[in-house]
Amino acid sequence: MFHFRPLIASAWLLGSVWFANFASAAAPAGAAPGTSTARADTAIFAGGCFWSMESQFEGVPGVLSVVSGYTGGRTANPTYEEVCSETTGHLEAVRIAFDPARIGYAELLDRYWHGIDPTQSDGQFCDRGESYTSAVFYRNAAQQRVALQTRAALTGAGGLKGRVVTQVRPAQAFWPAEEYHQDFARRNPERYRAYRTGCGRDRSLDRVWGARAVRPLAH
Repeated sequence: MFHFRPLIASAWLLGSVWFANFASAAAPAGAAPGTSTARADTAIFAGGCFWSMESQFEGVPGVLSVVSGYTGGRTANPTYEEVCSETTGHLEAVRIAFDPARIGYAELLDRYWHGIDPTQSDGQFCDRGESYTSAVFYRNAAQQRVALQTRAALTGAGGLKGRVVTQVRPAQAFWPAEEYHQDFARRNPERYRAYRTGCGRDRSLDRVWGARAVRPLAH
């Protein structure tokens, strides 16, 4: 299995450890300043690199916070290194708190589908392995219904060519990733741009979705 991103990450691991210690006293990861989560609902999506999934949803009106983490596997409190070893069954994912009065679950799913390649079975883009595969983790029957409906609508008139392999699975325990992974694109824009360009994510999204491909609001 080939993991492109750990090759990028290894060059700045020591600096990231320092940053993690510094950031541990900061505000909760992914939280938008001045927002309240009192009315928040939650969505959990896996779409490959969680740095990219964070940047796909942060700043979207109605999204209150986005947290990178691991879910779907067998190991409690997994580390990044354990998940990358492909021995835990976990997928990289994001947990999105959103205000349903401002943005609906179906709208989040629309943004999700058009920011991944739902036909890729071995990961997402250049990142290969089980931990980078795509899945929607539903929290209740209503989310399951919408996820299945929107997935079915992708092919044919939906414009997607190829068989959709993204799973729709019941939610499991979500384990937040290490602090240095949180808000990575915002905190490390040059490193993130180098990764995203090297991985060819935007080129691949253009090939899969054309003009309908979703881009981060800023990266």
